[in-house]
Amino acid sequence: MYQTRRRFLGTMSILAMYGPRLVCSQDAKPAVLYNDGNAAEKWLLPWLQAPGAVSGGLHLGRFADRTYYTLKEIGWRPGDGQMALPAVTVPAGFVTDLASIPRVFWSLLPSDGQYTFPAIVHDYLYWTQTTSREDADLVFRYGMEDMKIDAVTVAAIYNAVRLGGEGPWNQNARLRNRGERRFLVELPEDPTITWEIWKTRAGVLR
Repeated sequence: MYQTRRRFLGTMSILAMYGPRLVCSQDAKPAVLYNDGNAAEKWLLPWLQAPGAVSGGLHLGRFADRTYYTLKEIGWRPGDGQMALPAVTVPAGFVTDLASIPRVFWSLLPSDGQYTFPAIVHDYLYWTQTTSREDADLVFRYGMEDMKIDAVTVAAIYNAVRLGGEGPWNQNARLRNRGERRFLVELPEDPTITWEIWKTRAGVLR
């Protein structure tokens, strides 16, 4: 999922447009949490807090290698006038790379952009594969539009996942079949630990 998404997510661009309703757990406070307590990361706050249709803030922990995990449950449900898609609940402890975009494209599509919330929902659907890939991408598109993201950015990202998402989707299926897990039952206390190391430890994942 990680390297493959980095290659395609920031490279494609052109048109697309639609819309959703995003929701967080009701007790979420408007803050971003990091296990390493690094104040330099606080600049992420305006991007990771979702406006409008989102209730509360997005709470994340972080590994040393720019891989994140949810500290609180988040979710998505279709809004009025949208296709009848199933509601999605992303549990606390889900490991995600946010929207993994190569550094060279950050001026156009920063990896921690305003589409972070729907990107995590999209990552979750690509990992669990409880919907079709087409529906997962549609949820992402709806989510970005509901976040008031401009049409050009929505188009670039949505078209990228439609054109390049089959590889990551199939790779995730292979990894799951091999036994890889991406739901934490134990959070790291060491701010220098990477996801690549943490996921090899016994008893920290389900």
